[in-house]
Amino acid sequence: MSNTINAKSKFVNREISWLNFNERVLQEAADIKNPLIERFKFLGIFSNNLDEFFRVRVATISRIVNFKKKRYQIHGYTPKKILEEIDNIVHNQQARFEIIYQDISRNLESADIYIIDEKELTKSQGEWVKQYFHEQVRPNLFPIMIDSTVDFTALKDKLIYLVVHMSRKDNSIKENYALIKLPTGVLSRFFVLPKSNNANYIILLDDVIRYCLEDIFAIFNYDNFQAYTIKITRDAELDIDNDISKSFMEIISESLKQRQIGRAIRFVYDSSIPEKILKFITRKLNISNEEYLAPGGRYHNFKDFMNFPNIGSKSLENPIVKSLTHRQIFENSSILSEIKKKDIILHFPYQSFQYIIDLLREASIDPNVVSIKMTLYRVASKSNVINALINAARNGKKVTVFMEIQARFDEQANIEWANKMQADGINVIDSIPGMKVHCKLLHIRRKDKKGYTDYINFATGNYNEETAKVYSDTSLLTANKELAFEVDKIFDLFENNFKPYLFKHLAVSPLNMRKFFVNLINREIKNKEEGKEASIILKLNNLVDEDIINKLYKASQSGVKIKLIIRGICVLVPGIPNFSDNIEAISIVDKYLEHSRVLIFHNNGDPAFYISSADWMNRNFDYRIEAACPIYDNDIKQEIMDLINIHLNDNVKARIISKDNNNTYKQTDQKKKIRSQDEIYNYLKTKNLKLC
Repeated sequence: MSNTINAKSKFVNREISWLNFNERVLQEAADIKNPLIERFKFLGIFSNNLDEFFRVRVATISRIVNFKKKRYQIHGYTPKKILEEIDNIVHNQQARFEIIYQDISRNLESADIYIIDEKELTKSQGEWVKQYFHEQVRPNLFPIMIDSTVDFTALKDKLIYLVVHMSRKDNSIKENYALIKLPTGVLSRFFVLPKSNNANYIILLDDVIRYCLEDIFAIFNYDNFQAYTIKITRDAELDIDNDISKSFMEIISESLKQRQIGRAIRFVYDSSIPEKILKFITRKLNISNEEYLAPGGRYHNFKDFMNFPNIGSKSLENPIVKSLTHRQIFENSSILSEIKKKDIILHFPYQSFQYIIDLLREASIDPNVVSIKMTLYRVASKSNVINALINAARNGKKVTVFMEIQARFDEQANIEWANKMQADGINVIDSIPGMKVHCKLLHIRRKDKKGYTDYINFATGNYNEETAKVYSDTSLLTANKELAFEVDKIFDLFENNFKPYLFKHLAVSPLNMRKFFVNLINREIKNKEEGKEASIILKLNNLVDEDIINKLYKASQSGVKIKLIIRGICVLVPGIPNFSDNIEAISIVDKYLEHSRVLIFHNNGDPAFYISSADWMNRNFDYRIEAACPIYDNDIKQEIMDLINIHLNDNVKARIISKDNNNTYKQTDQKKKIRSQDEIYNYLKTKNLKLC
């Protein structure tokens, strides 16, 4: 039967699948059950996601088109056809985006919050804007007069610019043009005006500048000013050279400078801009392909709306939820001693990431701790994780950190952190040729009366206290000797030039992870063929790897029941008769970003549980160092199973993934509404109270 299904039918194009995911984010912005400020935040997330999509994925496909490989196809689509599909979908999404923005703005007015522009300011409001402009904004503005010598290729990626047209109404002076970069890096995008008659008013920084254009260009004696927003998106691929005389950090640093002026792949502009100005700017940017032009509204960079200020009632945002304590960790007690007694599982953000920082702080001052090893991929802008590691080094511990400086868009920050750690005595490893280190591992070695005890933290998400407040991740703390031994062997890979090791407990990419999970799928197929019960549950961010998807299709055809919870890209197509009809797939998009990877195999009644840093993508299996860790503690297995079942029963935020790609909300016969993220919080809260 599988031979009758062509590639176009059994695989969704990954770019289209990603756009379907971003559509789910847009659905959250449209959902009237979400508080208004939260809906604005989802518009910001949608916008930020789309920017990165163009910088990475669209840029990659555009490069393929430019190579003119006529026979190159992806699931029956030529690269050019994929770009056309992307353009159509994004165009429709942007139209919906504008409608949703206007709807949220109107509803905010019902809450006495008004977003006004420069033409709607009263006289007194105008005075406040002028004062703010001269005190805060003007010192950060450096206009560039546009003439034939201006090099527009220097326009920075991701920033907003105003193209200003100046003239006199009596035409007594020749018209002129200028370019102003919005200083959103140092000032808020939003200026809150004084309250008036119980009404709250906000004006965007763009319009503050528009209101004061005459002040900026007073020396020219113009009396008519118009300003139009533009934004350029550039190819984010790093051009890494092979100069062996340079360190890897030097090579990355030089490549980052080139990224800022990389090839333009999208130019967004205010659709009200005069045609002659648009043609002039695109010519200066060397944009000749109209496919790169994206007409938009008055405002760009809606990612700033993720920080839209709430100047109204608390009901306009999600309520602040107190982080739960963990039943096994007590205040002012040793976390290491509790880990030694029994494995601990943490679930962020329901429980606080502060536990990990406290663990590092304890290890840094414990006189019996001799060494700490850790992998870091993305860290907080003010990282207490790194501060604790530096403190440990200062206290005489041997500290080794693998800092992945190739973490996309975090390269510069990671280089700076690596330099700081090296200056404070930490042994920093920064690269493995051809690989990214994406696994999240912490290894603490402590000397005691019987020798040494190794403590391990195995996490599905980054050691980042900022994102841990909004990313849903799982973190295992254990003193299991076999797991600790193999985690130490992973660090040996970093320190000894990738010397291979035969892992028995961990699945490690690129050494054995693909084969490891293929074998587990094969075991389920074999069990089903022998008349035994067989099932697979996978919770992942992305499911893309075609070889392993084909193996899941085979399992489905053998009768293995497969349930998928895939937040983002899913190129697998569930529900194809006699092919994938034993596969069900949902996606959950809610207030927290579902980020944990959990893999459960029935194993004839003795379930095998794994948590992992890796999605099921070609890059994760073959071009990254990743790890999947087994769960051996039965209490933790049950807890994970309970949480997964809550996700599977979600009938509020779960969407069905299907061949139609229509993001239909899951409907059930249950009268009770189950919003899984709220239910998980209540479950963990109740469990903690019962066992404390």
